[in-house]
Amino acid sequence: MSFQGMWVVAFESRRAAEIAELVRKQGGQPFVAPAMREAPIANDDAAFAFAERLFAGEFDTVILLTGAGTRRLNRLLESRYPKGAFADALRRVTVVARGPKPVAALREMGLTPAIVAPEPNTWRELVAATAGRIGRRIAVQEYGRSNPELLAALAGRGAEVTPVRVYRYDLPENVEPLREAARRLAAGEFQAALFTTAVQIEHLVRVAAEQGIEAAMLTGLRQCLIGSIGPTTTEALEEFGIHPNLEPSHPKMGLLVMETAARAGQ
Repeated sequence: MSFQGMWVVAFESRRAAEIAELVRKQGGQPFVAPAMREAPIANDDAAFAFAERLFAGEFDTVILLTGAGTRRLNRLLESRYPKGAFADALRRVTVVARGPKPVAALREMGLTPAIVAPEPNTWRELVAATAGRIGRRIAVQEYGRSNPELLAALAGRGAEVTPVRVYRYDLPENVEPLREAARRLAAGEFQAALFTTAVQIEHLVRVAAEQGIEAAMLTGLRQCLIGSIGPTTTEALEEFGIHPNLEPSHPKMGLLVMETAARAGQ
């Protein structure tokens, strides 16, 4: 089974070339429009305040949600504190990783998390995995946007939760491919669409609205075969009335492409 020549739009940024090649190998014609970039926040004071509290032993648990955020936080703290100070402090607390990406970042620092949330690695799995296993004073490394459901669930257990945000999601520096994707969706030129993170649909709708084609773009998207990497992305799509045809058997980009191609073949 394959895409059989379908035009496939994808919104991956960091691995744009890779997803394009995966689509080609599955018989599709890819159009990749990077939909986001990870931009530094304007003020790092909150991260440094977290570090001072961590070094002083004021946290029982540190939850790391993304690999990129873990690495960025480590680099930021190394700009002010001795190399390895962050890793040494993490060894004194319970470290929780949301999934394989923060696990890989921790491994680079010589660390192994005490708890890893299972697939599909959403905040729900993280909350379930930590039940009764972590302390009351919790720091949460956030990604490009906050996760109020996770923070509320932890606080609901009586925890004192400190969010630590080290980057934010923004539009890519070159927005034209995303604008073109919106125009081509509005014109009905794509037969399949692949979403690999929740913020992609928000930014796609944003650039479509700026061009006055939001409704037409969403109509064109609803006519596509849509693959979503996992539940969090699916929830974001459904907020705009977009109901994905499938999530892959595991939340991996390669499986997303392959299993969407298989569905296309059916």
